[in-house]
Amino acid sequence: MKVETTVRAWPVQGEFAISRGSRTEAVVVEVRIYGEGAQGRGECVPYARYGESVEGVCAAVHQAVRGMGGRPDRQLLQTLLPAGAARNGLDCALWEYEAALRGERVWQLAGCMRPVPVHTAYTLSLGTPLAMGAAARENAHRPLLKVKLGGAGDMERIRAVHENAPEARLIIDANEAWTVQQYVQRAPQLACLGVALVEQPLPAGADAGLAGLDRPVPVCADESCHDRATLPRLAGLYDAVNIKLDKTGGLTEALAMRDEAVRMGFRVMVGCMLGSSLAMAPAHLVAQGADFADIDGPLLLAADHDPALCYEGSLVYPPEPALWG
Repeated sequence: MKVETTVRAWPVQGEFAISRGSRTEAVVVEVRIYGEGAQGRGECVPYARYGESVEGVCAAVHQAVRGMGGRPDRQLLQTLLPAGAARNGLDCALWEYEAALRGERVWQLAGCMRPVPVHTAYTLSLGTPLAMGAAARENAHRPLLKVKLGGAGDMERIRAVHENAPEARLIIDANEAWTVQQYVQRAPQLACLGVALVEQPLPAGADAGLAGLDRPVPVCADESCHDRATLPRLAGLYDAVNIKLDKTGGLTEALAMRDEAVRMGFRVMVGCMLGSSLAMAPAHLVAQGADFADIDGPLLLAADHDPALCYEGSLVYPPEPALWG
């Protein structure tokens, strides 16, 4: 088994902004495994919020391959690397590589049902109420919009989106930018504005501030939620969890985490970092049966793989074998 890592920068359509900053490109690491007439690929997004870098991720991938003795072993990988981008890229590549060696699809190897199309949220980048209202109007035909927020002026942003896309359900994502007081003041108004889910209103580590608060709209953990080990401390504070493969450290943990979250009574959202169709393909498998899917990364890019995932509006079809899986 041989492994290559390649850094790619995918251009964004315009600019993508959240409360922590803006980007004009998505920088990813592709992991390719090959040998014995088969290959497997995975894509991960090093995220500075979690102390990750491109260089660190590439180094970690190759170190883990040495730790596996050059043999594909997904279970050993779980002990060699922590949850995060590096493990994700290598884990997804190992899934496809093993499936190729066996002449199967990944969904068969994982013991899953044949995947079906899912509806994804479409993300509106953080901006002025006027700009976000215009973006909502352009995407008013989509059934689910995800609205990036950032603190001051957020209620004006939500109202502008709702007024311009009145039929759409909304997920609002504060990316840790709210305080407890802001949440308490805003929460009663949200349901009237079409909000179905509030994602990570408080900073990770400040989750205890949600204890005992009325939650008129379900609250979802994102930055506070990484893998199964983080679930117990979120119980009673959050109604839902956002499973992202770059946080769980790959498809192996993501599938297990989905099942455990459901067992514990959480609603499940399957999300993504800003990446290409190669990153969304394994997430699509995890999104089967999820309450919410947010795997719209390629829709926000100006370029993608060929072949890419097929999007019909907000409906995402399973990946073709030539892409992944």
